[in-house]
Amino acid sequence: MRKNKSLQTFGLLSAFILSVIFNTGCEKSHTADVTDYAKHEHWLSLPDNPAKAVDIFYLYPTAWDPDSVTNPLYCEIDNPSMIEGSAYAFSKQATAFETAGNIYAPYYRQSNAYRTLILPEDQRWDVLGQVPAVDASAAFDYYINHYNNGRPFILAGHSQGANVLLFLLSEYMVSHPEVYSRMIAAYVIGYPVTADFLAANKHLKFAGGPDDTGVIISYNTQSPKVAKGTNFVVGNNIGLVINPINWKRDETLAPASESLGSDWVDANNSFVKVLNLADARIDLTQGVLICSSVNDSAMYKISGGMGLGIYHSFDIPFYYYNLRQNAENRANKFLGL
Repeated sequence: MRKNKSLQTFGLLSAFILSVIFNTGCEKSHTADVTDYAKHEHWLSLPDNPAKAVDIFYLYPTAWDPDSVTNPLYCEIDNPSMIEGSAYAFSKQATAFETAGNIYAPYYRQSNAYRTLILPEDQRWDVLGQVPAVDASAAFDYYINHYNNGRPFILAGHSQGANVLLFLLSEYMVSHPEVYSRMIAAYVIGYPVTADFLAANKHLKFAGGPDDTGVIISYNTQSPKVAKGTNFVVGNNIGLVINPINWKRDETLAPASESLGSDWVDANNSFVKVLNLADARIDLTQGVLICSSVNDSAMYKISGGMGLGIYHSFDIPFYYYNLRQNAENRANKFLGL
């Protein structure tokens, strides 16, 4: 059984914003210095004998915990806190997709959240588009050319990993249409996918229901009490959202009783399946997913760094088994099963 190593929040950490208020420029990185993905030690998950007909390419959320703003803008590929944090994130998130495919997950150099999150969004994109996105693209390209063997694949990422996936979707896929044609779906969770982004990338499309393929699935979860613009993950962006329980795009409430289950932590500090925990309703005005069936204060005690009512850390655990079933379903649809 998977153990919950700690209650530390992995993802974009609002404590960074609350503790640091200053202006910083974007250091120019040497993006030609790309991580060598021929080395097995640069992979978090690298299946020896992939037996499934489908692959999963997973990018973990922010797992590097820098000491302060004086740390480098990017961590090294072997940073100990990132290695440890990414393993925990994998057990909490990537395992939702393990029944649908063989999971390939590279390590990638991450940005310093202390310094990145306080930047205006265009500068934040500039930071992430350098080292993190360059590493992820190099890892994906190596995976395609050496491990994929023509199999259809699912992309999955959360938070910083989701943001980096958007670079992969907008840049790599447009120049490799034959690869994109094998993409079953992209689960870009915990970072907004806007209509403007899709308008600028006309080769991409957002999911319309539970069965379509070659599409993006995205949402950001919060309490109904969180006012527009105060969820720092979303900011003032109005993201496109699909409900991960009923797979609708409208504001129809999916009660917790309709959920297939959440992945939660029991008294023995192990991950267990819990029913009737999280409901889901889209707020089209804010472009977010609302969960009203859990207690704000109780969630804050588990993941206080995110801010009251911001359920960023629970985007995947809340809807873990619905995401699992949906990934299996889309894979089967793609395969014609």
